Amino acid sequence: MKNKQLKELLIQSLEHERGGVEVYTTAVQCAMNDDLREEWSKYLGQTKHHVEVLIGVFQDLSLDIDEETPGRQIVHDLGAALVKAMNAALKAGDPVAAELVACECVVLAETKDHLNWELIGACAKKVGGVEASVLKAASEEVEDEEDEHLYHTKGWCRELWIESLGMRAVLPPPEERKHVKTAIGASRAEQARGTMR
Repeated sequence: MKNKQLKELLIQSLEHERGGVEVYTTAVQCAMNDDLREEWSKYLGQTKHHVEVLIGVFQDLSLDIDEETPGRQIVHDLGAALVKAMNAALKAGDPVAAELVACECVVLAETKDHLNWELIGACAKKVGGVEASVLKAASEEVEDEEDEHLYHTKGWCRELWIESLGMRAVLPPPEERKHVKTAIGASRAEQARGTMR
């Protein structure tokens, strides 16, 4: 296990969660669908908590919460670009388009977030001592929520696009209705969408 790279993962994860707060704050403003707005508001609160969890990890492992790395700056810039894209969509004046842009931005952000937490969980199994227990506790506290954020928002994105194309959408999406938290569950929910109304 390369401790320098583990520290980089944690630094990027913290920066990404902080950016996620901004992404969700902006996405909530773009949401026209009441159910989606409610869900993203819940995810915003959870993301704020994920920041707190990672700050706790930094404190428990005596890491510098403010350490700058090139990777951290890139993660910051990517998050800022997602917020900029949503704000541009809002300013363009087409609420349907802005909601779709927000969905896509959240899916992009949650894909990286999901990966970060998956890697933190994998690291917890390979390191020893205090690091293992700190990383395992953080991962177990957050990972299910991250699964939900990714799979449910992907479903919202697909269904809102389908609706915007004039086809019959399933809203809330099957992933939401079936409370999906795994890739297999998301695939099954998507396959079952044809039987749902």
